[in-house]
Amino acid sequence: MKKKNSKRKENDQEVNSNIARMAAGIGIGIVAGLVGTAVMTAAQMIEMQYSGRKPSNTPYKAIKKTFGIEAQSEEDQELITNQSHIAYGTTWGIPRGVMAVFGADGVAGTSVHFGAVWGTELTMLPAMDVVEPVTTWGPKAIAENAMFHAVYAIATEFTADALTRWLHASFVK
Repeated sequence: MKKKNSKRKENDQEVNSNIARMAAGIGIGIVAGLVGTAVMTAAQMIEMQYSGRKPSNTPYKAIKKTFGIEAQSEEDQELITNQSHIAYGTTWGIPRGVMAVFGADGVAGTSVHFGAVWGTELTMLPAMDVVEPVTTWGPKAIAENAMFHAVYAIATEFTADALTRWLHASFVK
């Protein structure tokens, strides 16, 4: 009987530990996704200053198509675009934070995260009919899009991995 209670207690501790790690990963991911989104946005703003490119309204088109929200003005459209961009990037940080706390850090975690984020964009947005399929893009457009998503993934990685190391050093004895 003592062995069963001991085994059950051990299992309960492992479950509680995994729940705590998952919660920590979600919190770390939210912060990391927000940082990654800010860094990606800054890179896009710098590129737009040099190239003269206008901001994309793809996030707005996706929100409009998904939720039926109509902007009443250009300012509203820009606000919806920015809010959805921030929410989307922040949310995508969650799987990266979870991967970090469960040990998928560094290049391995970043490669998986980059593939998931960029792969989702390349498939979901054309399926929603808000952008042309990547097969119609030119090499420069593909390279720029990949670069911005790599900037996001790397900034998210640095943040998630640093917060995970800090968490481990501060609370795991």
